[in-house]
Amino acid sequence: MKKTHIIGIIIIALAIGIIMTTAGDASTYVSFSEAKELAEEGSSKKVHVVGRLKKDAQGHIVGMEYNPVKDPNYFTFILSDTNKLEQRVVYFNPKPQDFERSEQVVITGNMKNDVFVADKILLKCPSKYTEKEVKAEGKPKAASIN
Repeated sequence: MKKTHIIGIIIIALAIGIIMTTAGDASTYVSFSEAKELAEEGSSKKVHVVGRLKKDAQGHIVGMEYNPVKDPNYFTFILSDTNKLEQRVVYFNPKPQDFERSEQVVITGNMKNDVFVADKILLKCPSKYTEKEVKAEGKPKAASIN
């Protein structure tokens, strides 16, 4: 075998190894009950949970606590997953911008002592690019060149 063939095989083997390790670290989407079961089994695997914020009749978020003067890296809120199970979530970072406007939240982390500790928060905000009905009231006039 030539040296170039050996080097090519080594590069391919390294690429396969990198792909396998990153695929093994990928987390899965679960509900809060599944996250609790994983924690009870002793798993520290990171999982994704999709949910909606708990809001009152006026649309204000219920159970949200953030005091940047006291501790700017402590943010907690209540999230309701797809099965309508509510869970307190703690995020040891500053509150994300536009958190209150979020329609849906995706959190990554794991359960610890009956609290979901989030490492990442992804907000699904209402799109400012939603289609609106556009009614044309007439044809636009052609521009004249003078």
